[in-house]
Amino acid sequence: MKFSKLTIAILFALLLGIAVGLFCPDFAVRTHVLAEVFLRMVKMIIAPLLFATLVVGIAGHGDAKSLGRLGVKTIIYFEVVTTLALVIGLGFANLFRPGHGMESIAAQHIGLTEITNMASYTHPTSFGQMLLSLFPTSVVQSMAEGNLLQIVVFSLFFAVAICAVGKKAQPVLDLLNSVSNIMFKFTEYVMWFAPMGIFGAIAYTVGTNGWEILINYGKIILSLYTALAVFVLLVLFVVCKIVHISFRGLLKAIGEPALLTFTTASSEAALPKAMAIMENFGVPKSIVGFVMPTGYTFNLDGSTLYLAMAVLFSTQLVGINLTIEQQLVIMFALMLTSKGVAGVPRASLIVLAGTLTSFNIPILGVAILLGIDQILDMGRTTVNLIGNCVATVVIARWENCFDYNKMGAFLKMKNIKTNTYGKIKSEVSFEEDFSK
Repeated sequence: MKFSKLTIAILFALLLGIAVGLFCPDFAVRTHVLAEVFLRMVKMIIAPLLFATLVVGIAGHGDAKSLGRLGVKTIIYFEVVTTLALVIGLGFANLFRPGHGMESIAAQHIGLTEITNMASYTHPTSFGQMLLSLFPTSVVQSMAEGNLLQIVVFSLFFAVAICAVGKKAQPVLDLLNSVSNIMFKFTEYVMWFAPMGIFGAIAYTVGTNGWEILINYGKIILSLYTALAVFVLLVLFVVCKIVHISFRGLLKAIGEPALLTFTTASSEAALPKAMAIMENFGVPKSIVGFVMPTGYTFNLDGSTLYLAMAVLFSTQLVGINLTIEQQLVIMFALMLTSKGVAGVPRASLIVLAGTLTSFNIPILGVAILLGIDQILDMGRTTVNLIGNCVATVVIARWENCFDYNKMGAFLKMKNIKTNTYGKIKSEVSFEEDFSK
C-alpha cells in the first residue's frame, strides 16, 4: 500500500528538519519563519471553514424531527463515547505531563509565536465565565479574533434557524454548501504547504534545543499512542463485548481500510471501503449510510482524545497550571469545537489553534506539535475509523437489526476465527445486553 505524495513529502520534511537542526543549527534557527507562515495560513482558514462546515453538517440533515429514533440514539452514543475519549485524554495528559520540563524551550520560542508576556494571558476560571464567553456580541468580531467557541454557538443557532425556515432557506444552505466545498479545497491548498511548515518547525526546534528535544517528542508520541490504546481497550473493546460482537474479528475485517488510514493519515480514502465492509459484516445499509458519515462529524474519538492532551500540553508548556474545574470547562469546549471539520486535512491542528485562541492560551503548543503532527495524526485518525465502525454495529444492535448470520458467514469467508458469533441469540435486545 502506497503513501500519498503529501504523506511522503511530510515525512521527508520531518527527517530533513531533524537532520538540518542537528548538523546545521545556525541555519536551522532561521527557518522559524516557515513555521510561522504556515501557522498563519492555518489560522486564516479557521473561521469560514468551521462556520460553513458546521451549518451544512447540521442543517443538511433537514428537519431535526425527521432524524427520528435512529438519529437520537446515534447522537447519544456519539456524545457518551466522545466524553469518555476526552476524559481519557485529560487523564493521560495529567499522568504523563508531556509539556512539563519544556518551559525553557517555550522561552526560546517567544519570537516564533509572538508571545511577549506569558502572565498577560487569562482564561475562564469557572463554568459561569465559560458560559458567558460562549455567546458573541458580534460574530464578525469573533471571526476576526478566531474565537472558535463563539463561532460554534453562532453556527448552531444559524443551522437550527435554517431548519426551521425550511425550503425558503435552501438557497442559503446551497450557498454555504458551496462555501464549504471551496474551503475544503482552500484547506487542501494550504496543507500542501505543510511540509514547509513542518520542516521549519522541527529544524528550528532541534537547532535551538539540540537532540534532547527528540526525547520530549518521543514522550509526546508515547503518551498519545498509550492513551489511544487504552481507549480502544477500555471503551471500544468493552462496547463490543456488551453487544456480543467479536472485537478481534471486527478489527481483522476492517484491517485493509485501517491500514490505509494509518499510512495516509486520512480517513477519506478508506471510508467507502470501510462502509462496504460493515454492510458485509451484518450492519444494514441504511444504518451504515447514516451512522458512518454522521460519525465523521460527531464521533472523532481519536482526534478528540488527542485534542484534550494537546490543550493540556500547550498549557503545561508555558507554565499554566489548570485546576480540575478549568480542565472540565475546556473538555466541554472541545465537545463543541471538535465537531464539523471531519475530512479536512490536519483538522485537529486547526481546532487546536482555534481552541487555544478562544481561551487566550499561547499557540506555542501548535508550533511544537506541528513537527510531529503526521505521526500523531496516523494514530488518531485510525482510531476515528475504528470507532465509527464500532458505532455502526452498536446502533444496528440497538435497533435489533444486526445480522449475526451474515457476520458469521463474512468472518468464515475471510478465515477469521472467532467463537463469539456462534453463541449469540439474535432475539436478545440491546437494552437487555446493557441491563445485564
